[in-house]
Amino acid sequence: MSSTDPRYPVGTFERRPALTPDERRALINIIADAPRNMRDAVANLSDQQLDASYWEGGWTVRQVVHHVPDSHLNAYIRLKLALTEEGPTIKPYDEARWAELADSRDTPIEVSLNLLESLHARWVMLMNSMRDEDFARKFRHPEHGDVDVDWLLQLYAWHSRHHVGHITSLRARNGW
Repeated sequence: MSSTDPRYPVGTFERRPALTPDERRALINIIADAPRNMRDAVANLSDQQLDASYWEGGWTVRQVVHHVPDSHLNAYIRLKLALTEEGPTIKPYDEARWAELADSRDTPIEVSLNLLESLHARWVMLMNSMRDEDFARKFRHPEHGDVDVDWLLQLYAWHSRHHVGHITSLRARNGW
């Protein structure tokens, strides 16, 4: 699904209530492909282009590139907590404030692209080792209530496409 709203280039997140093993594998593959897709999305962009916002009032491309590993690191830790503890409560974070920190504004994007590749290599290896019942494990998200690992998988497969979509749709609109 795509959207004409530049904030949601692949549409808004919609959770499916139950996943089959094949659907899980497809979502894990989306997460596995995310680092390459992000790298492709930002290929050959100038500093001026990296500092352009993908929509009026939105983050810059550079901030998006740094946000994705920030967010996915949190998701990876949440997954590990769900797999090793009974119903843990996770800590949310203020992603908008994180995006304003110096590392999100000033770090070369290559640092975050490399981090994303390394993180996803471990994350995908872990998810591919999981049993069906592991995806039903629960954790408490203070903003979303009790959720399971299937929810996390769906959300981050969407999230991977969502932010790459911000960049690719900006490139298309601007003819980059």
